Amino acid sequence: MILAEQTVVIAAPHPYLVHVHQSPPPAPEPIPPFNAPVARRLRAALGMGPEHVAYGIRTSYGLPYVTPDLVAAWEAGNAAPGNAELVALAGVLWCSPAELIGAPQTLREFRLARGIPAEDVARAVGLELAVYLRMEENNEWRGNERQSAALAEVLGLALPDLVTVRGRRPKLAELLRNACSTRWQAYVRPVSKLLPLDRWLVEDVLESLYTEYQLQMAPTLSWGNGTVAVEAGDVGRDFLDQVVDHFWSKVQRHAP
Repeated sequence: MILAEQTVVIAAPHPYLVHVHQSPPPAPEPIPPFNAPVARRLRAALGMGPEHVAYGIRTSYGLPYVTPDLVAAWEAGNAAPGNAELVALAGVLWCSPAELIGAPQTLREFRLARGIPAEDVARAVGLELAVYLRMEENNEWRGNERQSAALAEVLGLALPDLVTVRGRRPKLAELLRNACSTRWQAYVRPVSKLLPLDRWLVEDVLESLYTEYQLQMAPTLSWGNGTVAVEAGDVGRDFLDQVVDHFWSKVQRHAP
């Protein structure tokens, strides 16, 4: 028996088919830091409530999910608007988006603000890239003093910025709010322990902060629950919201 010879034909690639490599989708644009106290002050200055802001965003900017509760959450710092929401909010409040963007608050935000690749920062501070990126993701800078100095140099960080990226700003804010509203003398030592500042400078600044805050709150003690008391209370809350910025401003003025 003779078996017929089988011929195997291998199809050649079609001459007109071109393999197209699909790039991965671009990473989402980072959300800028949001300045909640400024948004609240601008809304109040326009005589608007959160419901008016939400209505304007829904009808004028096509974001139907924005509710008064969401606007209130933005102002309370419990949520932050995305880029499209930030533009819409600025439009409703008659301001530029830049006015609603706060100073960088995290290690990643400082790096993005400087436009420096993560690889360059990791190399400068002597960390593996994966280790550095993990610190960014957790918002927890854990470098030693030498690495912190290198970080400050590569990102151009002043002492207030370095305090922020090391995660000490919330603790500083708590100490300063207490110093303004109770006995400032009791907080000289905790603040001095937290920051590399001379004790005498901390004493001068805390006393000045306490005096300024108490002067703003004085009408609440003498006018009861009237209009003046309400306005003073609002001013006092705004002062405490920005107490860390007031602190660093006074440090700069009081330092020799």
